[in-house]
Amino acid sequence: MEKNQFGSTELEISLLTFGCGAVGGLMTAGDANDQDRAVAWARDNGINHFDTAPSYGETASENNLGRALGRDRDGIIVSTKVGLTDEDQTDFAGAIRSSLEASLKRLQQDHVDIFQLHNTLDCPSERGTLTADQVLNEVVPVFSKLRDEGKTRYLGFTAKGSTDSLHKLIESDCFDSAQIFYNLLVPSAGDAIPTDYPAQDYCNLLTTAEDHGVGSIGVRVLAGGALSGSDTRHPLGLPNVSPIGSNTDYATDVQRSLRFETVIAAGHAESLPELAIRYVISNPMLSTMEIGIATLEELQKATSAINKGPLSNEALTEIKNIQTGFAGEKFLPI
Repeated sequence: MEKNQFGSTELEISLLTFGCGAVGGLMTAGDANDQDRAVAWARDNGINHFDTAPSYGETASENNLGRALGRDRDGIIVSTKVGLTDEDQTDFAGAIRSSLEASLKRLQQDHVDIFQLHNTLDCPSERGTLTADQVLNEVVPVFSKLRDEGKTRYLGFTAKGSTDSLHKLIESDCFDSAQIFYNLLVPSAGDAIPTDYPAQDYCNLLTTAEDHGVGSIGVRVLAGGALSGSDTRHPLGLPNVSPIGSNTDYATDVQRSLRFETVIAAGHAESLPELAIRYVISNPMLSTMEIGIATLEELQKATSAINKGPLSNEALTEIKNIQTGFAGEKFLPI
């Protein structure tokens, strides 16, 4: 598995990150033996970054990952998060510290490599939203103190919310890492889109991250599963997944994903998930991409797709033409 320098950090991170969230479901609701086998297989095949959060399975993910990693953590990179509630805003320092310390106990280690803020930025309609100024003035100092104490090596955030606020946080040079939403249906973090494109315009956020030495973790690369081309979900995963970045619903995302099958028919990939994964890694500015899984087989297929490498320029041109065709659309008839 290819590894990349992660921004300006000292981390060498595998191109594929093992996602431990509830969308895939293995690390939150799977059998312990299956979890252990998947983590062991990942390590044996060069995947060295495992990303989790206390909110995944109401702490189940962190507990399961801590067990599955065992005592040998050599060469392993672990990241977790904190999601702050409206009530936590009266005591950011206490809430952040207690969250991280509880995470460390569950993960069975004394520090994490990347500690990430998990809140949406500047979206008043969403519960728990924070402003960029709150993050910079009230959250970052607490994160920095925990780093000084050795409880985390690097600081990160999930780039969800107002595009201007996301750029502001990256440009502040306070963060080492950003989880960036990027996929075939939501390409704007890596490419310009028309003004009437049916997805959030992240305004080339990957370029901003690259310019500021911020390591990028591509997330929702399969659009929460929609880029499988099927609305049938694995029993371990979340039964309902709300799209992030695309201004549609899950069923519409599934229908749009099927329009990329012409690229597969032309021989550029063997399946929609493979195409989606190889599309994301075709952007050289991306440090790593994260995928959530329900089974070991899904992890193995994702690894195989990664190891096939980026798509050809011809395939990328065909994809761009299909994406351009989405402009002006809102909801497709199902």
